[in-house]
Amino acid sequence: MQTNAIKIALATDHGGYELKEGVKKVLEQQGYKILDYGCNSLKSVDYPDYIQKAAWAVAQNQAQFGIVFCGSGVGASIVANKVPNIRAVLGYNEYVVEYSRRHNNANILALGGRLITPDLALRFISLWLHTPFEGERHNLRLEKITQLEKSCKEQNL
Repeated sequence: MQTNAIKIALATDHGGYELKEGVKKVLEQQGYKILDYGCNSLKSVDYPDYIQKAAWAVAQNQAQFGIVFCGSGVGASIVANKVPNIRAVLGYNEYVVEYSRRHNNANILALGGRLITPDLALRFISLWLHTPFEGERHNLRLEKITQLEKSCKEQNL
């Protein structure tokens, strides 16, 4: 995988700030282009304000992938999944991280800054970025998700 061509959108609240900063540094060293949507300190902030920016960047093809953080990763994943065409997964073990790419073609990985170590986060991220989508039978399932999104929009939900 040629990392210099891959853009990754990052975003966090204060609960994931330190983890985001460590991840950002390593990914930049590995040659990834990072789009950092904040936050930029440990000062308490509202995670939706930041996470949605990274999700929109992925949805609008400004970045191929997104990695979002908050204290648990739960709120970040919920916010990201409100954006059409986003398939965010809460990464809490290697199986979930790997198969979110293989079967679901997840484009955003959410991580809990208060729950996992930087080493574990980097292991999850590497696995996630290097796992290909298997396609085939999974394409039909993803198309059904896309149709659900369209239906909700048509019904003004």
